[in-house]
Amino acid sequence: MPNSTSPGRLNGTPIGLDTEPVGEVAWRQVLVWLGASPRAVAEQWTLTPHHPALTHLDALSHTVVDGRVYPDVPVSERVGADGVRLGSTAAFADGILTRGVLLDLAPGGRLPAAHQITRRDLDAAVDRARVEIASGDAVVVRTGWDPAATDGRATPGADPSVIAWLRDHEVGIWIGDIGDAWPPLDPASPMPLHRLALFGLGLPLVDSADLEQLANKCARINRSTFLLVVAPPRVHGASGVPANPIAVF
Repeated sequence: MPNSTSPGRLNGTPIGLDTEPVGEVAWRQVLVWLGASPRAVAEQWTLTPHHPALTHLDALSHTVVDGRVYPDVPVSERVGADGVRLGSTAAFADGILTRGVLLDLAPGGRLPAAHQITRRDLDAAVDRARVEIASGDAVVVRTGWDPAATDGRATPGADPSVIAWLRDHEVGIWIGDIGDAWPPLDPASPMPLHRLALFGLGLPLVDSADLEQLANKCARINRSTFLLVVAPPRVHGASGVPANPIAVF
């Protein structure tokens, strides 16, 4: 279920390829020859983990609300010039393993632009999937949108009732192609998944997942549940890391 852009090149390096990237990219790769007569080839990568074109896992200290981060402590106690000291992606270093449930909000298509996703949308998807959400489940929510290819259109996104639904069902992790709308549907309460679920509930979020292959598989075998595996890189001090969620049937 990963999503990523093609690599560009990082300009300004004294060695390796030195080509400007074409367009906006989530990561840039520089090929490095080791020595005048190379005995090996290596790379230097520059990553922007929270880029909408890169599937990524948010750390619990990613979202700052009124100068505070989860669990409602001053950001200065968690984050410094050396990175995220507490609440970084290191909390997920041992991986995430649980039951996944695909909730397809727009089977065979996609939600309208600026559609406000409510708990009714989730309940309808649960009914279509003929499942019950159990405590600790991962909900994998498909809207049919590619967050890196919106062509300037307003994306759909969750409203606060979705956060209450996640809390009531004791969901363990959210994975979505689109989660929060951009631009915000309600400027007075922007990004409820990040501000209410991640910051308020400590609910892990995986953003910008490519769910089309999964949706096609589930439709073909008439099944919406699977074993979900997320094994993020063991990176300490990061507010987010690339992730490759895998559905095992």
